[in-house]
Amino acid sequence: MRVIGIIAEFNPFHNGHSELIKKAREAVGDPRAVTMSVMSGPFVQRGLPSILPKELRAASALKCGIDVVLEIPFTFACAPSERFARGGIELLYRTGVVTDIAFGVDCKDPKILPELADVSPDDNVLKECLSSGMSFPAARSNAVISALGDISDEKRELVKDALRRPNSILALDYIREIRAMKAGFKIHMIKREGGSSATAIRSDIYGMGSPLSAAALADKLTGSIPDRALAEYLSGIGKDFHMADLDRYARDIISETYRDTDLSGSAYMSDGLDGHIRNTLKAVKATDFASVSAALNTKHFTMPRIYRGITSALLGQRATYVEEEKHVQYIRVLGFTREGRYCLKIMGKCARLPVIHNCSDALELFSSSDRLKKQFELDIAANDLQADYLGTERGLQWKIPPVMVTK
Repeated sequence: MRVIGIIAEFNPFHNGHSELIKKAREAVGDPRAVTMSVMSGPFVQRGLPSILPKELRAASALKCGIDVVLEIPFTFACAPSERFARGGIELLYRTGVVTDIAFGVDCKDPKILPELADVSPDDNVLKECLSSGMSFPAARSNAVISALGDISDEKRELVKDALRRPNSILALDYIREIRAMKAGFKIHMIKREGGSSATAIRSDIYGMGSPLSAAALADKLTGSIPDRALAEYLSGIGKDFHMADLDRYARDIISETYRDTDLSGSAYMSDGLDGHIRNTLKAVKATDFASVSAALNTKHFTMPRIYRGITSALLGQRATYVEEEKHVQYIRVLGFTREGRYCLKIMGKCARLPVIHNCSDALELFSSSDRLKKQFELDIAANDLQADYLGTERGLQWKIPPVMVTK
């Protein structure tokens, strides 16, 4: 059985995801290959709450070609590229069933990525560039080019192109982690084509206000999102769900800056980020997400780094915990199809981590592993915090079983 691993966020699911799934099956030469996605949960890699509940995102993926959806634990999902990749790749590897991995790349020449994955940036050049005021992405690009030595102008431009594209940077980290773990996956790099990005779609959705109108959503998103995914979202609107309220998230940020807490010990708050956040928000009048983000924007820190630091502070995730916790502790099942159920049965015999279908399953594991307990409790806290932004009840994780979709 061929099982294709896909790391994604489906925030939300769109036509580009459908194309990736289709081309991944074509690449392995098996139209019936099982697709297993590992997905961020309540907070995404950029540090923000996901726009829609993870159950709805998982259901839309299952309706549109994915067979199994697993959740990346919060501490790896809401993290820099390297840690996000480590969590996603390890999760796929520890299932014991994944044979292939497919991911989208958006650079001009994808063939350059396996070579770049072996290159360590020149630390001296990196430090010099950062100290001169250069942004981290630009400094990293210069440091990698320096480490490559004498290369042609054409190759230099290809390297620069790859290192300024988020999906290609993630692809580099996927390749590095696959090699480091000796996972043995067959790698399929799928060239991304045009079409609406998740960022553009989220912008369209937020532009409609909340609560969402089913008619307005259908009109705005038809053509950008597969019909079955759109139907799932429209069904969700019928159940009176709201999209994540980023203005409320911004108010939490402002409140946190006035609390007598040590932000500097929170994950990703090093290098003076805590002072930048406190000083900036106390000096300017910012009341909503747009104004808070505009105030905090600086060349010294990327916005995802700022959001990840803030979210970590809100959840009490300390820098020491992130340093110490290098591994995923469990496999959390979010949903599956009929074909996926068979794959899960095999995974139950092959997995090298405990498999959690319902939250109550985790309780039985707490006594045997403090690390699992802490990682899972952080997940629950993240889900409860996102519930505040979605306007839903806290604690729903204990009541919601995995989504099952019959195609």
